[in-house]
Amino acid sequence: MKLSLPDSDKTALLDQLGVANLRFQQTYPGDKPDRQPVHTVYGGANLFKADTCVRMGDIALNNLQTYAPNFVELARVLQLKNHEHLPTLAADIAALTARLDAMTPAERKQEPAWLAYSVYNKIVQKLKREAVEDFRVDFEDGFGNRPDAEEDETAVRAAKEVAKGMQQGTLSPFIGIRIKPFTEDMKARGVRTLDIFLTTLLAETSGLLPDNFVVMLPKVTIPEQMTTMVRLFELLEKGNGLASGTLQMETMVEATQIIMDEEGRNPLMRIIRASEGRCIAAHFGTYDYTASCGITAKYQTMAHPVCDFAHHMTKVALGGTGIFLSDGATNVMPIGPHRGDNLTFAQLRENQESVHNAWRQAYHHTTHSLINGMYQGWDLNPAQLPMRYAATYNFFLSSYDDAVNRLRTFVERAAISTLTGDIFDDAATGQGLLNFFLKALNCGAISEEEIEATGLTRDEINTRSFFRILEGRRKQAVA
Repeated sequence: MKLSLPDSDKTALLDQLGVANLRFQQTYPGDKPDRQPVHTVYGGANLFKADTCVRMGDIALNNLQTYAPNFVELARVLQLKNHEHLPTLAADIAALTARLDAMTPAERKQEPAWLAYSVYNKIVQKLKREAVEDFRVDFEDGFGNRPDAEEDETAVRAAKEVAKGMQQGTLSPFIGIRIKPFTEDMKARGVRTLDIFLTTLLAETSGLLPDNFVVMLPKVTIPEQMTTMVRLFELLEKGNGLASGTLQMETMVEATQIIMDEEGRNPLMRIIRASEGRCIAAHFGTYDYTASCGITAKYQTMAHPVCDFAHHMTKVALGGTGIFLSDGATNVMPIGPHRGDNLTFAQLRENQESVHNAWRQAYHHTTHSLINGMYQGWDLNPAQLPMRYAATYNFFLSSYDDAVNRLRTFVERAAISTLTGDIFDDAATGQGLLNFFLKALNCGAISEEEIEATGLTRDEINTRSFFRILEGRRKQAVA
């Protein structure tokens, strides 16, 4: 076959392109297969105790069972699929529940009530097992501006409670601290609080940090604030005998200037780069951001169009970088207006209506976030946790069959390419499909056995990497 290009010219040309391709891949490695929590609970540092997350689970379960004592009630409130076909009489609900309880998972899935039944029971199991996935000990909005002596004392006390939680095994799987921002008036306070907290914690634990520990830096507007945090981390690591690179951080998207700078550019990538690899997530601050857009308090909600604009700008700026993105919080709490043991029927009814309305709002906000590819959000009260999981489980379970078919087809295509020696260049797409199942597995929506319906083995699933799955199949094919 006759060619015009000498091998030397072709090699030089493609080598030059290879350098650019590798540089791009380093910047945009794709979505991380690591576990991402479905939410972060923010709680005032002054209220944090070693068993806070355990107590939140108890409160959340009581809230659910008080205002939705069975799966039919929850399905009706949230209008889950087939809710209109569910029974209304208590005896009929009990009979249906008993019949579903006695079925195998495969039999149950053929029933119209399967989705509502599964969502409710998975919420109950989750609240008993791991109600809080991620917790942030908050020294910013959840704590407020207090005298320096009080914040110093709170930082010491909160650090000791975290150490106690580590010893007792009562912390959430992910945990961290939110300090005050590095604005000109707050920077010294933020540095001091982090120094006190970490120094106290590490002294209490003989130099150990909790698993998945992170520091949240709020109200970031310029790269220099991130750079300052990196230098602070280096000093704290050196002063406390931590390995270089141990401390990680998150940033917040809560001002218009972090979406578009004075030159009309999106500065988010520059801000992430300024963290020198330390920043692992970007969280959206719903209420500060809407306020920065001039939205009045009455209309500051996650459903406002300016929030979607910020979300999409953030996803476009940081897509493929591996930075986890989180939505904000619903500020309507599902708590009835009347308290006490001797409430009238009218007061009980008003409590129920108030809680159900708040449930619906939180459920729709979370569902909207999930549809838009924001797999994490904020919760501010234990009574919000049932709806976090209701929306999350409904999202994953109702999408399961379609996702199985897509990933199974994709795996088969990859297998054919592997066996025939063709180049399969869609590992990033495969990773995205795989990540749906990993996220569902991590939060308890599905089991490993249910992922195997995609054609992947349990060992392949545990690699959490579509590229490694292809690599393994290629080796098996060669062998």
